[in-house]
Amino acid sequence: MLKNKLLLAALASSFALPALADDAAPASPFSSNVSLTNNYLYRGITQSGANPAIQGGFDYVNANGLYVGTWGSSISWLSDAGVASRSGLELDTYGGYRGTVSAVSYDVGYLRYNYSGNFGANVKADTNEVYAAATYSIVTAKLSYSLGDLFGFTASAGSTYADLSASYPIADTGYTLGAHYGKQTVAGNNGGVSNSQYSYSDYRVSVAKDLGTGYSASLTVSSTDAKAASYTSQGINLGKTAVVVALSRTF
Repeated sequence: MLKNKLLLAALASSFALPALADDAAPASPFSSNVSLTNNYLYRGITQSGANPAIQGGFDYVNANGLYVGTWGSSISWLSDAGVASRSGLELDTYGGYRGTVSAVSYDVGYLRYNYSGNFGANVKADTNEVYAAATYSIVTAKLSYSLGDLFGFTASAGSTYADLSASYPIADTGYTLGAHYGKQTVAGNNGGVSNSQYSYSDYRVSVAKDLGTGYSASLTVSSTDAKAASYTSQGINLGKTAVVVALSRTF
């Protein structure tokens, strides 16, 4: 579609700026990022109805490994599904600790997803997760665990998302190749009906390019095996194969 050719999608994470020299001023612990996207995908599911979104965030990373941050995006999935009116914003808050043991780096933390809008008598989609990740060489394994209902699914506490990702930088080119597999398991049941019908796997491959001066771009192909009957809204299969291009700026 024309809009998908005109607008570029976001890289959701920010990167710390390295010191330029031993006698240079230390890098600031504060960073920010802003991006545009033709389709905001999260765990392979579109959050913007396959439409563009604008995104951005702020982070503080202490030298001792502690970090906090916030990140937001425009969304439409809750309004599209009739779950909430005037729900156009996702605002996430998170904090955790990163460290290294031998050749393995780790990251543990807490993440809360906050959603704007009027939910009326509906269950709110706000979600609390804890997570743990370990990285060795170019491979990262991560597990997220929901402390309460997951994104509005009734009685779904204990749902998990397990993912395995690889990121391979090509030396002296600025390009990074990526691959990802994730498994979203929705726990519990609603009125005797298992929530497992909402469980699915997602897959993606990507290529990213460091453009310099804080800019980066990416191209990602993503797909899922999510059941269309469980993930269709406004006639759109939210988990269908999608091509996402990306442009972002970090400060």
